[in-house]
Amino acid sequence: MKLLSAVVNSFGCSASGERLVSAARDGDFQEAQALLECNPRLARYSTFGVRNSPLHFSAAHGHHEIVHLLLQSGVDIDLRNYRGQTALMQACQHGHWEVVLILVLFGANVHKADYLNGGTALHLAATNGHSRCIRLLLADYIPSIPNFREIMSQIRDNEEPISEFDHKALSQFINQSADGGITALHMAALNAQAESVQLLLEFGASVSEVTIGDGTVIDLIGPGSTALHYAACGGNAKCCKLLIAWGASLTTENENGWTPLMVARSWHKSWLEDILSTEPVGRPKLIPSRYLSLPLMSIVQISREYGWNSKSAPGCQDPCVVCLERKCTVAAEGCDHEFCTRCALYLCSTNWGTTISRGPPGSVSCPLCRNGIVSFVKLPEKALVKEVARKSFLLPIGQRSHETPSKATPLTSQLRSLELCHVDDTSLGVSFCCQRLPSINLCRETPNICHSLVPRCVNRNLQNHLARY
Repeated sequence: MKLLSAVVNSFGCSASGERLVSAARDGDFQEAQALLECNPRLARYSTFGVRNSPLHFSAAHGHHEIVHLLLQSGVDIDLRNYRGQTALMQACQHGHWEVVLILVLFGANVHKADYLNGGTALHLAATNGHSRCIRLLLADYIPSIPNFREIMSQIRDNEEPISEFDHKALSQFINQSADGGITALHMAALNAQAESVQLLLEFGASVSEVTIGDGTVIDLIGPGSTALHYAACGGNAKCCKLLIAWGASLTTENENGWTPLMVARSWHKSWLEDILSTEPVGRPKLIPSRYLSLPLMSIVQISREYGWNSKSAPGCQDPCVVCLERKCTVAAEGCDHEFCTRCALYLCSTNWGTTISRGPPGSVSCPLCRNGIVSFVKLPEKALVKEVARKSFLLPIGQRSHETPSKATPLTSQLRSLELCHVDDTSLGVSFCCQRLPSINLCRETPNICHSLVPRCVNRNLQNHLARY
């Protein structure tokens, strides 16, 4: 009986697990939430053979809300399938940057390599030209400082920079090679992903890294090839120009004895001959990549420490001007405009350059003043203003409040001079007691002023002032 019960329970768990897989694949958030509430262990379920978990399916299809739900249920964020791929790799392969953002915030390992060819999430994002995913993967390595491009320029020129960050760690990560010595820059150049090539070069990808002949990869170009060899095979003129502008050599030969020009000819890319046969005169002016987004590191660190998805509490007096749903938690350094953490994250992740902002290259345009934002800072916690319950009660005509009046303001002085209402400042606001209108019998303890009680003989400026309340 115990064996039969265990078999029945296993079949039931398998059926529920398949339902969760279907919900994750189809983006059915309500179904996934209901299943996880009944059995949170279903988050660790994986399909037979391929070993894809619900996290893999939701990440591959871009359902970021279900990804967030699964991570909150305690699933292993770096869970692998039979190919050794994590959810982060699949999200980068398909370009779902919102999923990548959530996984990075939850601390996914960006260095893991798959079992097939040793490729990382950075290789997959570069291969398919998903520049936003590349930028998010590098969020913990690019500091939020205005002179970042100047520091990287000094490093490229072999100068000793006044470094404000660990550029060696950045270089090691961005030049991490898969099987055969293939880097992310090789893959982006081969697949003619010019924007990704430019972004990787901005962040210090080496143009001199060469492939190796280890027998694990069928290399039709040949071992010892640089990214320019791969760009020549891919046939994209812009990729070749970018690599040459960053110092790629036109005369480097791989182990087959081929230069980039010879690779272009062998693959019938005749339109590249002029580019690959002539050395550029002088150093061309390089336009910054529109995906630099310098403030990303600062807002990612704030989000991890203080959270990023909280709703506004009742009584919030300063909601975010972008979404009008959450309270302001961060401020942009420079212009001091305030946003909620989630809107700041989306602003940095969807940035498309700073052509109209006033700031260094890589700064993000403030949606309110168009100034360039380089970093965000956490706002101090503000005490919420509790709404005071409005009280309406009648006082006898002619009776004044027993509270001790405070110093009279110009407004209360003018009202007293009209002998229409007695005004006293109380702890709840201003107390008005009407005297000459027995038919109305209106006495309210409220900060609002009834405009019908102001006679026409009052000064015009006073009427305009009261009309705004």
